[in-house]
Amino acid sequence: MTHWHLDARLADDTAPVCDLKLCEVRLMDDANHPWLVLVPKVDGAVEILDLSPAQRTQLSHEIDTAARALKTLFKPDKLNVAALGNLVPQLHVHVIARYTHDIAWPRPVWGAAHARPYTPEALVERVRLLHAQFPA
Repeated sequence: MTHWHLDARLADDTAPVCDLKLCEVRLMDDANHPWLVLVPKVDGAVEILDLSPAQRTQLSHEIDTAARALKTLFKPDKLNVAALGNLVPQLHVHVIARYTHDIAWPRPVWGAAHARPYTPEALVERVRLLHAQFPA
């Protein structure tokens, strides 16, 4: 039997924020956008349909929690939620705060601009702020 592990590309591109019942919540290391990635801790999950009905319900709840955290902290004009997985097949859901004045608006964030990594200090502070928005 195999055990769940985080895809190396997701680990490289993100920083951990917290663990929820189903998902590991991670911050995309791109200061262009407040951007969370939720990764269900389910071995072999590639598509949302790979989750059980109860897991799909939990994922929806956790996406809601992440979206509300971004909305509370960053007051975006729009929230984008997507599970694409074209480059990283492991199931993961992007929750991105968007603004009408951001670098990619109104297009999707992918490929619009090079990622702008957080400074180490800014990354620690952003993770701290986000972590405080999730239930203990």
